[in-house]
Amino acid sequence: MRYDRHLDAEGPLRVKPLFPLVVAFVLLQPQGEDPLLARTKGRADAPVTVYEMADFQCPACRMFTVTVLPTIEREFVQTGKVRWVFINLPLTSIHPNAVAAAEVAMCAARQGRFWPAHDALYQQQEEWAKLAEPRNALVKLAQRAGVDRTKLLACLDDGSVRREVELDAQRAARSGAHATPSFYIEGGLLEGAPYTPDPMRHLLDSIYTVRTRVPK
Repeated sequence: MRYDRHLDAEGPLRVKPLFPLVVAFVLLQPQGEDPLLARTKGRADAPVTVYEMADFQCPACRMFTVTVLPTIEREFVQTGKVRWVFINLPLTSIHPNAVAAAEVAMCAARQGRFWPAHDALYQQQEEWAKLAEPRNALVKLAQRAGVDRTKLLACLDDGSVRREVELDAQRAARSGAHATPSFYIEGGLLEGAPYTPDPMRHLLDSIYTVRTRVPK
């Protein structure tokens, strides 16, 4: 799908067609595994899929999660119009704690607690973002989100989630995403976060209309 117009939300949101993210996942993921299910919201057969590529230490990502995503989830995800998928894209050159936070979130996902951990990490971002050693603070946040501490520590020490985060970043890069947050939506890349729900709402409405239009 091609998007021909720019959206304004106190600044332009650029949308352009790029290398399909779903193809990037097929090319890079191990056979038979679904790395997305635990960090997916919405019906599997929703007409529209949004891949949010984000960094847990990114202030703009936090702003989007706190101020815009609840409305989008209520109006589009919970109504069956949109399936929402989270993809890790830690910008390590400017956010030194982003990978540590992503690892905690991915370990939480193995306990079925990705979204509660996701929300806690963003809501309390200022508590851990500037710490020289963030692990203890991140673990405590995850515990408060219902993650089992013993299993979480074992998962972090195992190290396998770091590879998952790295693969996410590779997939996002192959889709053309280089900044956070970015959103891959049915063949197009939306770069930047709207400050209010309206720009994302209008875009999703238009895509949903096209995807569900009955041929004459």
